[in-house]
Amino acid sequence: MNEMTCTIEKVGFQGDGVTAEGLFVPLTLPGEEVRVRADKDHAKLLEVLTPSPERVEAACKHFTVCGGCSLQHWDMLPYSHWKQETLEIMLARAGLETEVRSILTTPPGTRRRVGLHAKQFKGAKGVVRTELGYKLRRSWDQVRIEECPIADPIIVSAIPVLTEIASHLFEHPKSAPILSVTVSQTGLDIDIRGVERTKSGGLSAQARMEIAMIAQTSDLARISLSDEILYQTRLPAVRFGKAMVELPTGSFLQASPKSEADMVRLLKEAVSGAKSVADLFCGAGTFTFPLAETASVYAADTAGGAVKALKSAIGRTPGLKPITAEVRDLFRAPVIAEEMTGFDAIVFDPPRAGAEAQTQQIARSKAGRVVGISCNPQTFARDAKILTAAGFKLDHVTPIDQFLWSGHVELVGVFSR
Repeated sequence: MNEMTCTIEKVGFQGDGVTAEGLFVPLTLPGEEVRVRADKDHAKLLEVLTPSPERVEAACKHFTVCGGCSLQHWDMLPYSHWKQETLEIMLARAGLETEVRSILTTPPGTRRRVGLHAKQFKGAKGVVRTELGYKLRRSWDQVRIEECPIADPIIVSAIPVLTEIASHLFEHPKSAPILSVTVSQTGLDIDIRGVERTKSGGLSAQARMEIAMIAQTSDLARISLSDEILYQTRLPAVRFGKAMVELPTGSFLQASPKSEADMVRLLKEAVSGAKSVADLFCGAGTFTFPLAETASVYAADTAGGAVKALKSAIGRTPGLKPITAEVRDLFRAPVIAEEMTGFDAIVFDPPRAGAEAQTQQIARSKAGRVVGISCNPQTFARDAKILTAAGFKLDHVTPIDQFLWSGHVELVGVFSR
C-alpha cells in the first residue's frame, strides 16, 4: 500500500470520491485534496487536506465506520443534484433520452424497515455480550449501533429490547442472526433469519419462552423465525390507500412511507382516467389499493403470502373498484400480451433483477400507458429499451431518494404510445 496525496474529481455512482486516475476514495467530495493509503483502485482516507465548502458535519456518530450511509458529509443540495445527475448519466449511457424530473427525497428519521445484524462474544471477565448493528464498510464485521438518524425513532428506541431478544438466538455456534424490524401501524414486527438449527432442532423451549416474555413486556406485535411465528399478540398491519393490510411474515414493504406516498401520487397521475389497470409485481397491494379507488385492477405477484394478504384486505375495504389477484411467477410465466387485452394501463414494480420477460410481453400488448417503478436504474434501462424499441416513448422519469445518504436511487418512469 502506498501513501499519497491526490485530488478528488467527482463522486462515483456508489458514493465514493474518484480521482482523475480512477482511484476510489470513500468519504470525500469533488475538489478536495486528500491524503490516502492506496491499494490497487481503492484507497483509505487518511486526512482531508483541503475540505470542500460543501462538506458538512455528519448527522450520525457512527458515520465513517458504519457501512449503511456513504454521503452524510455532503450538503443536501449538491448531494441531491448528484443523485439526479447520476440517474441522467445512467439513462443516457443506455441510449434513453427523456426528461428527468426533480428528485424527491425522504427525510431523516422516517425509514420504517431496517435489518440489524446480531453478534455475540465474550467481553471483560468472560461475560457474554450481544450487540446489534450494521456491517462495516467493505467488511463482514459490524459496528454496534446506538443511534441511526435515517431510521424511525421507534426502531432506535427498541434497540435494547431487540438486543435482549437477540441474546437468545445463539444456541448454535454458527448462528448469525439478522433481525428485520418493521414499524407497522399495530406495532413492531420482527422477522429473524440466520439462526442455525441445533441437533435437537430449532430454538429450545427455554429460548422461545424467554423471547415471548420479552415481546409481551415490550408490547411487540409479532416475532417470527424463518416464517415460524414465535410470538404474536396482533397482526402487523399497514395502510395502502383505503385498505388496512395485515402483513405476512418477512413480506416486502417500501422502506419509507414518504417515498411510498410519492410513488403512489406519481403513479395515479400517470394512469389518470384509466378504467382498467394491471399491477404486476403487486406485493401486498402497495399500489393495487390506491389504483382501485378509480379503476378496476388485476394484481399479480410471485409471493403467495403477499397476495393472500391482499385478497384478505379486499373484503374489509369498501368503496373500491373490482380487484382480481393471483399468485403468478412473472419471471417464468409472465402475463402474456393476449392476456393484457383491455388494460388501459400497466404498472410493473419488480425486484432489483428487473422484469425482462414480463416487459417483452408488455411491449407486445395494446396498452397505451405503462409505468415502471424500479430500485435499480440499470435493469430499468434494460427493460425500458425493450419498450421503446416496440414504439413506446419514455415520457419522463422521477428519481426518488428513498435510501437517504446512500448511492442508491429509485425511480418512477412513465411510458406512452
